[in-house]
Amino acid sequence: MTIRVLYFAWLRERIGKGREEVATEADTVADLVEELKAREERYAFAFSDLSSVRVALDQEMAPLDAPLTGVREVAFFPPMTGG
Repeated sequence: MTIRVLYFAWLRERIGKGREEVATEADTVADLVEELKAREERYAFAFSDLSSVRVALDQEMAPLDAPLTGVREVAFFPPMTGG
């Protein structure tokens, strides 16, 4: 399947792009992250600390173990703080 992947804030800076279409065989978000990390060192660096990465599937917050079945868009971003 092909999924649109969006990167925000420092993830976008580390990877060097804000979005891409990714052909994947991943079953879950965590599987997708592992596929991305295996691509190049910049992805591995961006996803080196998953405790500081949040995920949204089709604009709904989701955990890393969420399934990708039927998902069209995955967004990765750092935790937000208010003030």
